[in-house]
Amino acid sequence: MQLDRTDYAILEHLQHDGRATTVELSEVVGLSASPCHRRQKLLEEAGIIARYVALLDQERVGLPVNVFLSVELASQTDEMMRAFEAAVAERPEVMECYEMTGTSDYLLRVVAPDLQSYEAFLRGITRLPSVRGVRSAFALKRVIYRTNLPLPRKGAR
Repeated sequence: MQLDRTDYAILEHLQHDGRATTVELSEVVGLSASPCHRRQKLLEEAGIIARYVALLDQERVGLPVNVFLSVELASQTDEMMRAFEAAVAERPEVMECYEMTGTSDYLLRVVAPDLQSYEAFLRGITRLPSVRGVRSAFALKRVIYRTNLPLPRKGAR
């Protein structure tokens, strides 16, 4: 699907307000409600809009600890990688997991209510047969946190 300025305007507004009504959205992007709704549905069907969610305040729900884990596998075989990815996918504390280049194989962002909970999580991860080593880095404070992608503003068709 080729995106134009109107599509980007719809996406930009929905990133800021996922609960915007079709009428609100149509006013912002300069279309009448019906064509605006049709475009939004096309963006959903194309998978560009993956889903709508509520963003929670991490500290207010009791999960103030952010830890970044660099994980080194025992070997980089497809089997080991699949096993590790399946294991971390089952852990709700893992908010993000990326396969990496460089000295570590994976980088994870983990949330926890406290250090004891994180320690229990870490013990489980280090017991996985695919894991050779783990390095943890604790976030002291969040400086920037974005959920909105930096969509093109000018030059789009």
